[in-house]
Amino acid sequence: MPQLDPSSFAPQLVWLAITFVVLLLLMWRIALPRVGEVVVIREERVQGNLKKAEQLKAEAEGTLADYNKTLAEARASAQAANNRAAQAIAAETAKREEAFGKRLAEQGDAAEKRIAGAKAQALSSIRTISADLAQSITQKLVGAQVGTDAAAGAVDAAIKERA
Repeated sequence: MPQLDPSSFAPQLVWLAITFVVLLLLMWRIALPRVGEVVVIREERVQGNLKKAEQLKAEAEGTLADYNKTLAEARASAQAANNRAAQAIAAETAKREEAFGKRLAEQGDAAEKRIAGAKAQALSSIRTISADLAQSITQKLVGAQVGTDAAAGAVDAAIKERA
């Protein structure tokens, strides 16, 4: 192998040094500044994106706060409307119950009056029927004719005994 021949080491080292210096100068003057620019541009872009993300986050938090505030106001408004409707319904129900109670009381009073009238009529009819029945029974049992006034008097006396 010719690279390992000790007599050719000096020229190889010279060319190694020349190549190294040329590559170093190319990298230092051309490649590294371009890479540095790309790194700087990328860093600026990242920083800009971070700032923009922070702004958007702040905006989103503000929007969320506004949304929550609006939602709370809407809930409070709905609750108030619900309470007003419940109160209105309760008032209307109370009015209807009161009117129904009055109407029911009136109907009950009218029914009691009709019952009292029917009872009085029934009692007066019982008195007349009892007097007629007493006349008929007396005539059939005894064979004697009893007057209407006498039969009515006997029925009245019997009613007074029972009362």
